[in-house]
Amino acid sequence: MHQGVSYSFSEAKTKLEALCAYQERCAYELDQRMIKWGLSGEDRSALLAHLQKYNFLSDERFAEAYASGKVSIKRWGRVRITRELKLRKISDDSIRKAFEGISDELYFGNLKHLISLKMASLEKEKSEYIRTGKVVRFLQTKGYDFHEIQGVIKTSLTD
Repeated sequence: MHQGVSYSFSEAKTKLEALCAYQERCAYELDQRMIKWGLSGEDRSALLAHLQKYNFLSDERFAEAYASGKVSIKRWGRVRITRELKLRKISDDSIRKAFEGISDELYFGNLKHLISLKMASLEKEKSEYIRTGKVVRFLQTKGYDFHEIQGVIKTSLTD
């Protein structure tokens, strides 16, 4: 986005504050952005400390917002969300706390909804075995654990 552009310490501080005020960010993303801006390691550390001190930046808050949004809007599962948060260097403790804020009702409701959508799209598939396999693979790409998928599929088929 800003490749080739370099900012002074005060310009970077203003830009980072605006970015964090607009949307939750994590320290890793901001650090990567500052590297592109050509800031030194010392300046990057000082800016991150400033943002945390004045509550512009919180990895825990970011994890909660990220997980909540991905479950509510994209209907992602825990596996995919965890992987994405780990790529952003979010701690296991923050990830665990983020999932505590997501109700099982919403999470498994999403899973059931995705199963019914995928099953409906595979109506023409004659083999139940192949249809179920395709549903399981689809749900695994959405980030659901195999055991969660298996449990919901079993209860869906018996209902």
